[in-house]
Formats: sequence, C-alpha cells, structure tokens
Amino acid sequence: MREFAIAGLQLELANHDNLDAIEREIRGAKARRPWVEMIVLSELSLLGAATDRAEPLPGPTEARLQAVAAREGVWLVAGSLYERDGDRIYNTAPVIDPSGTVVARHRKIFPFEPYERGVSGGTECTVFDMPGVGRFGISICYDMWFPETTRSMVWQGAEIIVHPTLTNTIDRGAELAIARANAATNQCYFVDINAAGDLAVGRSAIYGPGGETLHEAGTAREIIAVTLDLDHVRRVRERGWNGLGQVLKSFRDGVAEFPAYGRGRGRSAALDALGPLTLPMAPKRQERGTP
Repeated sequence: MREFAIAGLQLELANHDNLDAIEREIRGAKARRPWVEMIVLSELSLLGAATDRAEPLPGPTEARLQAVAAREGVWLVAGSLYERDGDRIYNTAPVIDPSGTVVARHRKIFPFEPYERGVSGGTECTVFDMPGVGRFGISICYDMWFPETTRSMVWQGAEIIVHPTLTNTIDRGAELAIARANAATNQCYFVDINAAGDLAVGRSAIYGPGGETLHEAGTAREIIAVTLDLDHVRRVRERGWNGLGQVLKSFRDGVAEFPAYGRGRGRSAALDALGPLTLPMAPKRQERGTP
C-alpha cells in the first residue's frame, strides 16, 4: 500500500514578509501531526504579492526554507515567491525534501495576465519523485485553467498534483470546479491550497481520482491534513472509478487528431503501463472447502 500523508496550510497572511509566521505554523503542524510527510502552502505566501521583493534562486528565503524542512524532517512545497533571473521575474515554487535539498523548482507557466504584470511565464511542466511513494506534479494558480498543464504532468506519470494558489476574487467557485474536473479527467489527486486573511478567500480543497471531494475548507485559517492512497490512483486508472471510465487509456488509444495540438501525442510509459482498456471483472477468489 502506497499511502502518503499531506497537510495543506490555509493561513491568514498579509501582503509582506510572512516567513516568521510560516515557520511557526510549519513547526506547529508537524508537532501536532508527526505522521504528515509533506506540507503545502499557498502561492506567494512567503513574501507577499509584490515583484519588488523578488529574489534570485538559490537565495536567502529558499535557504531558510531548506533549514526548516531539514529540521522538521518534512517535504515542503512552500507556496511560491517571485524569482529574479537576470532581467526577468518568475513566479516560482521550490520543492524541498526532508534533507533540505531543493529537488525541483516550478516556474508558473501562465501568469495571471493582465493583472500579474511584469512576470514572465515558465516553459516546462514540473514533476518530481518521492522515493517509495510515487510521482508528483506541481502547478501554480492560473496554470490549472489550462487543462494541458495537468494532462502533461499526468502523461509523465504524476499521480498527485500539488497546486498552490492565491485567489481573492469571486471566481473561487469556478476554480474549485476546475480543480475537481482536473482530478476526475486525469484520474489523480488534486491538492489546491489557497491563503486566507488579507491575501485571499480560502476555500482550499483536495479532490480524489474520481472527482470525489476529500475536503473543502472554509474561509478562515485551517490546517488540512489527509492521507492519500496512491494504489487507489492506480486502480482507478486501470479499472475506472467504481468500474466506470478508463479515461487515460481512452486518451492513450484515441486516434483523433486535434488541430490545437498538432499531430499525435507521443508515447507515454506511464500510460502504457496501465495495460489494455478492458471491461473490469470480479476477482477470482478461492472457494472455501466444505467440511
């Protein structure tokens, strides 16, 4: 069984340096829930939503987060911060393992234009592996409005999508619908963590590979700790959620060509490993002997 415990921290934050408060929250979350293996924060939670606070990566904020992850022995997706790289600024989410090593950095592919001004878009979908557990994908806020991002990570084998977001507008309901649809159409867990307080409206959510709701938070501070079963993802992908649609196999085996994507999809080892698209059958169980 590939079970994995994750905690989303929906924190009441302000639009400035929140590092002291975040460090206290991480320490408290891990102390109260020592079984949690990964902690996820919201987009731009670290230094707020101002590009004049952009830092190079590696940099001082990331180094502090590395020390926190190593001290607490936890995987850390600490939301994101603005990264300065030459004359460009990116919205970047570092992924740090329990040794304090940065194993990935995701640059937000779709900045929220025209409002997120002066921010360049990244060019790559980001996946990373947790040894003994599985493959994760990471996207940031507006990325999920483009279904190609989640599908591309799943095509690379991602089973859990970690999604820091920052939303303080009336379209949060639409975002939850999109997050849930991403989970169902890609047969994956989708972990969408928003901020609360002055920065955002909360309502973080976690959805399962059938689109089922595992938790939807309210609008105030909330620690969302759940255990996810990656073997369940595998079963859903192989047999369909409750024996229904085998979405990824149908996508893999489809012959239609879509003008928006050019010719073909290429081969995916992750999708090929699901086996043929067949009707799920009842398991063969050994009959009990008669006395």
